[in-house]
Amino acid sequence: MEMMKEVHNSAPSRGRYCNTGNGPTVQLIDIAHENYVALLDPDTAFWSLVKRDKIGDALNDSGVLMQEFRKKRDAFAREMEVLRFGLQPSAVYFNPTERCNLNCSYCYIPEEMRRDGVHMSEDQLIAALGILKDYFGKTMPEGRLPQVVFHGSEPMLARDAVFAGIERFRDDFHFGIQTNGTLLDDEAIDFLTSRGIGVGLSLDGHEEAIADATRKNWAGQGFFRRSAALLERFKGYPNYNVICTVTTRNMTALSNMVEFLHEMEVPIGMLNPVRCTRQGAREIRPADEDLSVHYLKALDRTYELYQETGRQLVIANFANVLISIAAPSARRLMCDISPCGGGRCFFAVGARGDLFPCSEFVGVPEFNGGNLFRDPIGDVLKSEAFKAVTGRKVEDIIPCSSCAVRHFCGSPCPAEAYEMNGGMNRTGAFCELYEEQVRYALRLIADGKESAFLWDGWDSATSTALEITSL
Repeated sequence: MEMMKEVHNSAPSRGRYCNTGNGPTVQLIDIAHENYVALLDPDTAFWSLVKRDKIGDALNDSGVLMQEFRKKRDAFAREMEVLRFGLQPSAVYFNPTERCNLNCSYCYIPEEMRRDGVHMSEDQLIAALGILKDYFGKTMPEGRLPQVVFHGSEPMLARDAVFAGIERFRDDFHFGIQTNGTLLDDEAIDFLTSRGIGVGLSLDGHEEAIADATRKNWAGQGFFRRSAALLERFKGYPNYNVICTVTTRNMTALSNMVEFLHEMEVPIGMLNPVRCTRQGAREIRPADEDLSVHYLKALDRTYELYQETGRQLVIANFANVLISIAAPSARRLMCDISPCGGGRCFFAVGARGDLFPCSEFVGVPEFNGGNLFRDPIGDVLKSEAFKAVTGRKVEDIIPCSSCAVRHFCGSPCPAEAYEMNGGMNRTGAFCELYEEQVRYALRLIADGKESAFLWDGWDSATSTALEITSL
């Protein structure tokens, strides 16, 4: 018989579920595959793929699957417990300025900050990085460097300070920069690429009319041509990515966007559904049922292009959903888990030194946990502002508490839930999209295609915990 696809783990039960007999309660999930269905234990996120004609054998309480799962359930639960509650910060999203030279329709930073906000001086930025170095020097494992991503608003407006910080602390952090690219000239690109700095570029479409519909300056001018020229300039540089924010304006052209990024030899792309933290974003939020169709077609197109050329375009945010199933502890992004990574795996520094669980909360005063220049970081991480985020669990959110895929999704995003739906224990957006991504990912695993959607070496540090070949 073909091997039953193995898998993993998750969080322990919080006492919210009632089982008959000895449990566990395993749910049968139709993944729209010709040969396979999925079995999930929502409490631990254990899953397996079972042939349709073997469902009865798989669900047999005295069968090999249930017996083996019971033996390893505690180990699976401990692994996810560590992933959800046992990590500590290793990264910082650093906003060196509140200002931006663009006025994108969906930006989560308040307009008044982006227009009239402050820049961090070079001396302040150097001092801030020194504080962060001292903190991580006491908390990070020996031999590992923390990550600092200069983020926005637009960090290149503080170019001199940012570059001075990178040069001063280049041996102390892994640096990255997320930028709209409009201020990157040849000198800046040479500086970043010669030092191996991670570069994230923002671009929302494969053509001018689409890309410039949402990303434009204060005068309404877009920059597609400038961005396309940058992609040419970065060809061959392995340490960059392109983020496409998905809205009603570009949703139907996602497959075209994938083709464009692949043609430009972009190694990693992100198709990020718009974060609905502010009203401008909510006005161009796609409906789940519509977005799911176009999103999955775009993923299909990445596979077709890979077959045609042998060259991958990894869609990182989907890859994170896929890896959360295939190898949970190998996740690279921490948005799709509960609690999310905000305040737990990373935190954000504002241009005034204020500390937030995540950049999505910059501009929301009640989530300001303290100030880098005044307060010990350890104390800030324990503040009520941070605990509101780090304590947000799917077990406390309806309907997430009874959702079979809740540990592959995490009910993101807390900032979105708070600002859009009125509370931390509310859902975020795009619930159906996450569900469809999970089904899609399970179909890929059933067909043995998962590696085509993941970065090289994703499985180098993984091991098989449970393998049964008779179902």
